[in-house]
Amino acid sequence: MAYLSGILGSGVRMKTEVSTVTTKGQLVIPSKLRRKYSIKEGTQVAFLEQENRLVLQPLTAAFIRSLRGSLSGEPSALKALLEERKREREL
Repeated sequence: MAYLSGILGSGVRMKTEVSTVTTKGQLVIPSKLRRKYSIKEGTQVAFLEQENRLVLQPLTAAFIRSLRGSLSGEPSALKALLEERKREREL
């Protein structure tokens, strides 16, 4: 595991795995991280932009359950996610 320093600012170190994007835009997630975050074949992931960073968030059942109640009074995030997945499967 490599350590990259200086990316997040002074004194911040983070454990980092490095992967290379293919000519088809594909990215291999290291097996250690796939096991740690329960990413299996078919698991969808969200790409989030945060302060000039790209964050990969696995959309596992555990993550979706953790969202329950977080948007009280708002339209169901789970319902919207499931509808989006359905539309993607139809493409």
